[in-house]
Amino acid sequence: MADNLQHIAVCPGSFDPITEGHVDVIRRASQMFEKVYVAIAQGAEKAPLFSVDERVAMARAACAEMANVEVDSFVGLVVEYARQRGAVALVKGLRAITDFDREMQMSWMNRQLAPDLCTVFLVSHPDYAFLSSSLVKDVASMGGDVTKFVPEPVLNRLKEKLVRH
Repeated sequence: MADNLQHIAVCPGSFDPITEGHVDVIRRASQMFEKVYVAIAQGAEKAPLFSVDERVAMARAACAEMANVEVDSFVGLVVEYARQRGAVALVKGLRAITDFDREMQMSWMNRQLAPDLCTVFLVSHPDYAFLSSSLVKDVASMGGDVTKFVPEPVLNRLKEKLVRH
């Protein structure tokens, strides 16, 4: 590749909340790309537990030690956000075949919308292959211990949020 190319990637998602599985994918992406934007979708879910500002704050805390990672939020198409940031790739984590099917469909649509933008799939670490934000919220809401599944700042906010509900 030419030396003058910037290698920027976007890791999009709702991150409601960010999990250790997400952090693992972001960390690996940060080792592959010069700059990684964690792009938190506003309005991606009908009723998120956390506001977009809360999700951004938790993701920033979870990614604080990664110097080349910046957390941001966006509205609209992720390909438009990626263009605005000068990204060459979208990075997505894959846990199971169900993820693969959904992510492939999105990848094909994104390729139609932005042919110059690649999608890079990173297979989940086996420790996190079952993990999802929804599952973490479900377990935590029933009093289960999710300590090993979310970064500490997320754990604290999750406990605070669920006490209020």
